[in-house]
Amino acid sequence: MTATIMTTKTRTTNSNVRRVPDRAVPVPFEAEAPLDCPLCPRLVAYREANDAAHPDWFNAPVPSFGDRNARLLVVGLAPGVQGANRTGRPFTGDFAGDLLYGTLLEFGFARGTYEARPDDGLALTGAMIANAVRCVPPQNKPTPAEAKNCLGFLKARIGALPDLEIILALGRIAHDAVLSARGMKKSAAPFAHGAEHNLGSGLRLFDSYHCSRYNTNTRRLTPEMFRSVFAEIRKRIDG
Repeated sequence: MTATIMTTKTRTTNSNVRRVPDRAVPVPFEAEAPLDCPLCPRLVAYREANDAAHPDWFNAPVPSFGDRNARLLVVGLAPGVQGANRTGRPFTGDFAGDLLYGTLLEFGFARGTYEARPDDGLALTGAMIANAVRCVPPQNKPTPAEAKNCLGFLKARIGALPDLEIILALGRIAHDAVLSARGMKKSAAPFAHGAEHNLGSGLRLFDSYHCSRYNTNTRRLTPEMFRSVFAEIRKRIDG
């Protein structure tokens, strides 16, 4: 799968590595988006506006975080504006990270202490986290076209994990993105909290409602419901 993406060279800005466009050529998708990815004009404009308002924030496509030998890949929706978009690490700095990283620690997929900052020393063990859409969208709502534009990075990320056994989709958009990355129709594996699907080639998909503050405040997702999904995943990996 290819797309026209700017090839880049690096520069340093506000203590963060940034990349600036050099020339546009068709290149294969890689597992991580270039930090000045131009594929979605609306997201680029929002990213640049955030960079102007908060130059000390990360304000770039957020790379995956975790173990390159992961057996579990957790796929979220997109970076939160004051969470991963600010810190540069998925689910770091907003409420959703408290529940996600706490649960990963509880079930042995992480070690250390989560302190909502990327230098807290937390490490994932046998797990990785990525987002279906790598740039923060306005109102946390990517368009279908933006999700499609980012699909190549997710497909490449899945393909780059040689020991991967299970993907956990947090929410319907992440679920649909995983199915698309695997070339499957949505009707073949309907989203439902706690559902399990066969993706072929020994790969399984588990579903959970997203661990957002809204979902937990409304009790659509409780910590117990979230832990039950991880308990099944742990059982499957250990079994």
